[in-house]
Amino acid sequence: MKKAFKIFLLFIFFWSCATYQSAPPSLYIESLPASIVAEFSLEERILAEEVWATLNRGEGKRAEQKISKLEAQHPIYNVGLAYAYFLQNRLQRAEETFKAALKDLPDLVLIHSGLAQIYKSKGRDERAFAEYREILKREPEHPWAKQQYEVLKNKKYEESLLEAKAAIAAGDTEGSKEAYLKALYYAPQSTEAHIVLADIYKKENKLQNALVHLQAASSNEPENAGIIRDYAEALYLAAQYTKSLEIYEKLSELEPENREIQGRIQGIKNRLGIYELPTRYNSIASSEAVSKEEIAALLAVKFKGILDEVPGTPPIIIDIATSWASQFILQVTSLGILDIYPNHTFQPKKIVTRAEMAEILLRLIDYLKKKGYKFIQQIPQEKIQISDVASHNYYHKAITKILSYNIMDLSLEREFNPDLPVSGQESIRLLDIILALTK
Repeated sequence: MKKAFKIFLLFIFFWSCATYQSAPPSLYIESLPASIVAEFSLEERILAEEVWATLNRGEGKRAEQKISKLEAQHPIYNVGLAYAYFLQNRLQRAEETFKAALKDLPDLVLIHSGLAQIYKSKGRDERAFAEYREILKREPEHPWAKQQYEVLKNKKYEESLLEAKAAIAAGDTEGSKEAYLKALYYAPQSTEAHIVLADIYKKENKLQNALVHLQAASSNEPENAGIIRDYAEALYLAAQYTKSLEIYEKLSELEPENREIQGRIQGIKNRLGIYELPTRYNSIASSEAVSKEEIAALLAVKFKGILDEVPGTPPIIIDIATSWASQFILQVTSLGILDIYPNHTFQPKKIVTRAEMAEILLRLIDYLKKKGYKFIQQIPQEKIQISDVASHNYYHKAITKILSYNIMDLSLEREFNPDLPVSGQESIRLLDIILALTK
C-alpha cells in the first residue's frame, strides 16, 4: 500500500512538472496599451487580463487555450498567441504570428518587443537591434528597450571594431570596410569608424565616399581641427571649391594664426572669383525657388575656367544695373546659355521653373560639347514618356533630351512637373552633376 502511494505521489509530481511552464527569466511582456483595451467589451477585457496574467506566469499552453476563445480578427489575438508560442519555445511559429499581428498594428510596441526577444534568442542580433530601434522611434525613453538597445549596441560595436582592426592587420581592406560599416550601423556617431573609412576611400581614390564619412566625422567633432582640415582638403581635391572654402573658413576660426590655411583660403577665392562675389551668392543654397540671376551666378562660378569670358562687346541688357549678379548675367547670356528677351530685358528676379531649367542645362551641355567635353545619352529619347508634358509643348524637346542624359528625372507617376520652381539646393545638385561629367 505504501509503495503504491509513493508511486502515485511521483506520478503527480512528474505530471505537474510536465504541464507547468515557468516564464523564462529574461522574457519581457508589457501590459496591453490602454488605448487598445478601451475598445474592448467587459468580457473581452476580463479575458485579456486573464490571458496576460497567464502569460506572465509562463503558462504558454494555457494562454494559447484562453486566447483561442477570441475571434482571429480580434486586435490582441495574434499578439497573445505569439507570446504563448514563445513561452512554449515554438519560436518560428511565434515569429510568424508576431509578423501577422504587425500588419494590423505596426506601431504596437508590444509586438516589436516580442520580435526583438525572439531574434535575440535566435542569435540574430542585427534584427533584434532593428526592433529595439523601432520601439525607441515610438517611445524614445522606453526603459526596457533603451537598456537592451544600449547593451547590444555597445557589444556589437566593439565586436565590429575588433573585426575591422583584425582585417586591417591581415591586409583585408574589403573586410575592414565591411566591419567598419557594420560598426556604424550600431553607432552612427563613431568618429573612429568614419575617419578610418575616409582614409580607406581616399587611398582608393573614391573621394565622394570619403567625403560622406569626413562630413559625418566633422559634424561629430566640430572643434577637431585635424578632422576639419582633412574634410576641407578632400573637398578641394574633389573640386567642390565653394564647400571647401566654407570649411576652410571654419578651420581658420579654430586656427586664426595659421598662414597655410589663410593661403589656401585665398587660393580658393581666386579660383572662384570670390573677391567679386557678393554675400548674396552664399544664400542661393537656402533659396526655395531660384531666380534667373541666381542661376546665372551659379553657372559662372561653378564653371569658372571652363566658360569663356564676356567678349569685347557685351550684350545690351537694360534691367540688370542694380542686380548683384550683373557680371555673371552678362557672361552667360553672351554665351547663349541664358536668354535675353527681344526688348533687351533679362528679368533677373524671375523664378526659374523645372521646364526652364531643363532648357538651361541642355544649352550648357551643348556649349560644353562644342568645347570638346563628352556627354552620352543614357536613355533613347523616343522611349521617354512624360505624363504631364505634351509633345507639342515648347519645352518638350529640351525636357526629353535632358532626361535622356539622366540628369533630371521623373516622378514615379512619370510626371516632370514642368511649372514647379527649382530650389537652390536642386540647382546646385544639377549643375554639380554636369560639372562632374566634365572631369
